[in-house]
Amino acid sequence: MAIEDYKRAYLAGKKDYQARMMRGERPTLQVLDEILPSESLPTVSLGLVQIPIDQIVGTRYGGRATSFSGNFMPILEESTEFAQKWANLSTAHMEEGIHDPIKAWEYRNRFYVEEGNKRVSVMKYYQAVSIPGTVTRILPKRTDDKETVIYYEYVDFYNLSKINYIEFSKEGSFAKLQAAVGKKPDEPWDDDDRLNFSSVYTRFTAAFAAKGGRKLPILPGDAFLSFITLYGYQEVSDITTDEMKTLVAKAWEEFRLLGETETVSLKMDPTTEKKPLLSRLLTKAPARLKIAFVYDKTPGSSAWTYSHELGRLHLEQTFPEEVSTVAYSGITAETIDACLNEAIEQGCNLIFTTTPVFAAASVKAAIANPDVRILNCSLNTSHRYIRTYYARMHEAKFLMGAIAGAMAENNRLTYIADYPLFGTISNINAFALGAKMINPRAKVYLEWSSKKDVDIDDEIRRLNPSCISGKDMVIPEEASRLFGIYHIVDGRPQNLAMPLCHWGRFYEKLIRTIMDGTWKYDDTGKAINYWWGMSSGVVDVICSQNLPIGTKRLVDLLKHTISAGEFNPFSGILYSQTGVVKSHWEGDLSPEQIVKMDWLAENVVGSIPEEYELTEQAKPVVAQQGVKKSPASLT
Repeated sequence: MAIEDYKRAYLAGKKDYQARMMRGERPTLQVLDEILPSESLPTVSLGLVQIPIDQIVGTRYGGRATSFSGNFMPILEESTEFAQKWANLSTAHMEEGIHDPIKAWEYRNRFYVEEGNKRVSVMKYYQAVSIPGTVTRILPKRTDDKETVIYYEYVDFYNLSKINYIEFSKEGSFAKLQAAVGKKPDEPWDDDDRLNFSSVYTRFTAAFAAKGGRKLPILPGDAFLSFITLYGYQEVSDITTDEMKTLVAKAWEEFRLLGETETVSLKMDPTTEKKPLLSRLLTKAPARLKIAFVYDKTPGSSAWTYSHELGRLHLEQTFPEEVSTVAYSGITAETIDACLNEAIEQGCNLIFTTTPVFAAASVKAAIANPDVRILNCSLNTSHRYIRTYYARMHEAKFLMGAIAGAMAENNRLTYIADYPLFGTISNINAFALGAKMINPRAKVYLEWSSKKDVDIDDEIRRLNPSCISGKDMVIPEEASRLFGIYHIVDGRPQNLAMPLCHWGRFYEKLIRTIMDGTWKYDDTGKAINYWWGMSSGVVDVICSQNLPIGTKRLVDLLKHTISAGEFNPFSGILYSQTGVVKSHWEGDLSPEQIVKMDWLAENVVGSIPEEYELTEQAKPVVAQQGVKKSPASLT
């Protein structure tokens, strides 16, 4: 009987051998000694571990490599002594199991066998999940290439969890997984943690594979992280296998989106395409829209929330017959699911969630309620079931920088930023470039309101800047003039200008696309992000009477050129703090490069804070949409 198994394994090996030959690949096992670089590398003993069978790809030395095809199936004739030993191992496995550990080396999370090649072959034949082995890890040289960065992130994760069977294709994913399962960054896992995770991950990967996950250009780990971010790790830990299959099927578009090279379709201006006349005549007018606005703070305490609340009121005034609205304030990550369910139960057919923290909950609600349109106010997030929106505030910030540069008598400016998010970085850099255009000697001193243990007022008093860029607008509960661009005159703030994001105009234009039927024309099969600016009237700058007339005229000229698409703040040669970002005069940075900006302009004094430097309040926002520092050049 065992020799019959060998024959089947031999046929599988020959088939794999020929297929690899046809593809121009090495037909036999990989040999670690042929892969390792010539220089000596450090090693770490991992002791006895369970080795994922799929991650065993070769041998340490070349002696036995030619006895197996690349899939570890045997390719020696059944009359050989090798075949008989393989058959004996097969019999032993069927009768009592193979318990003797192999000896293997791990390099970049792939395993190479030193002793026990036939045992591995038999276990692969029987489709075992893992095999015990005594493992020595070989650590590659640290470099900045993506593969090595991800590997060392895995090493850090393994030291905490001792889990070696999940892999990711994106940097930062292991840290996100650690947080997603409810662990602090340096918190070790215990046996119960590992057992529960193995159960959840195994059930997920089985459902993912059964649905066709192997056909997607992503790793199962990528899909799993997206899945538990969407539904919550503790929640999916408690569901049945059938419920897991149902949720995996519902989230399929999210998985498919992970594999796309260009995951976000940026819509720079409102859609102007109109339906044909006959189609408009035959189309019924849309039902009355009941719109929910979901805020994480109150309009009275937050300038961000207040600006969206003004947008909601603008909608009610603009569409008194067609639209009704309801606002939910002070919603948290713990209450957002219940809030969205309540809004849908109350008949809301359009929902705006106004912070990136609510993105995952918005996707989950959209999957469960496909007839409800849900949009989340965030940038550079890719979700297929919802649309996202933001404003090109960097256009206004460039003008604010130009104003500040013109008024900077001592060449010192302070810029107070909130969270280190996508969009915030481009705002800072646009401000710095605007200041430099008017005043080449201007320096922008960057302060973060989201950093802990920092007294910004003390820093401003110490620096004594000519101008300060504060929060974008005043809020009802704070009788302060510390907003927009201001300077201190006789101990009092004097406002010079403020950037304006007219959310009411944005919401109005978006609602009109629903009413006239052009909403569907934006759907290209990708995630959709509305990113409107001055050209659509969503972004503007309001100048104070305290501003000199010549500076006002300059602002009007720049505003016109930006609105008309004749000028991009990120054009020409650009320098970051670490070197050249764009080395030629022709062309502009693309919208995608502006959105994903992770560097600071050369005349900015300061840095992008690390997560440990932030307040606890800031961390959930940054975890969703935060930016990491990068020295990379775009040249």
